[in-house]
Amino acid sequence: MHVFCDFDGTITTVDTTDRVLGRLAAPAWEEIEADWRAGRITAAACMQAQVALIEGDDAALDAVLDEIELADGFTEFVAWCAAHAIALTIVSDGVDYFIKRIMRRHGAGDLPIVSNKLGGRAGARRLAQPHRREGCAAGSGVCKCQATDKRLAKSARPTLVYVGDGRSDFCVSARADVLFARDDLAAYAAGRGQAHHTFNSFHDVVAVLAPMVEARRVAAQ
Repeated sequence: MHVFCDFDGTITTVDTTDRVLGRLAAPAWEEIEADWRAGRITAAACMQAQVALIEGDDAALDAVLDEIELADGFTEFVAWCAAHAIALTIVSDGVDYFIKRIMRRHGAGDLPIVSNKLGGRAGARRLAQPHRREGCAAGSGVCKCQATDKRLAKSARPTLVYVGDGRSDFCVSARADVLFARDDLAAYAAGRGQAHHTFNSFHDVVAVLAPMVEARRVAAQ
């Protein structure tokens, strides 16, 4: 079993990038957001343009990030996965610096992360997208389908568990053996008739996975 988990709005209680933009970016970020939602630009182009608008020094950025809280039960979920030797990877169309700072503050800084990468300096930020794939159906800076494929064993493919909430999760959700979804992703899964588990906290995720893990343990004896 390998769990892949979205970050913003899934692991965190708010969208981290939106919070940073709302506090530190020039107001034009909202116009860029509207262009993306209307389909005039891709999610990847949207993120690059918005990050370039972030103002303030590193201390100001860190102060905003240090306000971000994790979803109920996530730290316990990390410990549960470790105790049962279940791989857990964060796959996000967000920003590596944001994710790493928040994870370190909550004692989960060792988790593998696939995301966009923050570059530049204060007042001249830029966003690199090393996990972008031309033709990605989501149009995101991180192709989550490609990211999950690269991290799954080539032989004896493990059960792919995906946990998410938003539009960047739509495409990869179809590949999940077990899908946990809420908000936009839950509506998308329901609309296409895909079986999924809704969740309010990561305690809900453990409640579904724990019997599966136990059944497999017993079967392997």
